[in-house]
Amino acid sequence: MNELAPFGRMLMVFGVALLMIGALLTVAGRVPRLPGDILIRRDSVVVYIPLATSIVLSIVLTFVFSLLARR
Repeated sequence: MNELAPFGRMLMVFGVALLMIGALLTVAGRVPRLPGDILIRRDSVVVYIPLATSIVLSIVLTFVFSLLARR
């Protein structure tokens, strides 16, 4: 049974990661558009490029992961 312990931990980590990604995607629809985001509307095509949102999200995630890595 001991040889299956690492596999079980790996499955739990993947499960938590999927849960977090799912929660993030659920909340992502409620994120307001920032002033640096690009929105192009043509006849039947809408292109949304969340440039400022991506930069802010990158900074926040970098800060969170750097705090977690210090442990």
